Amino acid sequence: MPLTQSGNVSARRFEIEGPLLLQVRRFGDHRGFFMETYSRRDFEAVGVTDHFVQDNHSLSATPGTLRGMHFQLPPHAQAKLVRVLRGAVLDVIVDLRHVSPSFGRHVACKLSAEGAEQLYVPAGFAHGFVTLEPDTEVAYKVTDYYVPECDRGLAWDDPDLSLPWPDLPGGPVLSDKDRRHPRLRDLPAFF
Repeated sequence: MPLTQSGNVSARRFEIEGPLLLQVRRFGDHRGFFMETYSRRDFEAVGVTDHFVQDNHSLSATPGTLRGMHFQLPPHAQAKLVRVLRGAVLDVIVDLRHVSPSFGRHVACKLSAEGAEQLYVPAGFAHGFVTLEPDTEVAYKVTDYYVPECDRGLAWDDPDLSLPWPDLPGGPVLSDKDRRHPRLRDLPAFF
């Protein structure tokens, strides 16, 4: 993964074009730390040029809580900037862009409060995560408002995708909605 840096932000690219793993510099001392979690100037310089309009925050009490795989349809498709405030997750995204050479491929990475990584997820990707610790909190910025009629999902356990979810005793903790998403082969060409 090649590295790009600007100001207090460094970005690593993946084999799949578009997503970025971002690291923001922390300034620490005996009191704790300070960091700029988002600086438009620095993020634009490393390739995140989207305009974010809404911040979301989730708390998952139980380890093994799986949220995903979610996306919104055009014209309200959302890019996301995801970070963990407490705990840790395995974050997974799947390329839904039919014109992309990486259509149907995924990126997976661990995000944690301790590591302070951020994942930039472009529009056209399904996004989900599973919590690895109790009381995990995730915050993410999005580039469009939530529009219920554009809300869609992809099956987290689609056997054609072989997503790298960890072994979870008893299986993941899922919402009813997340149990019913279709497989990739059953999705229209949305992107």
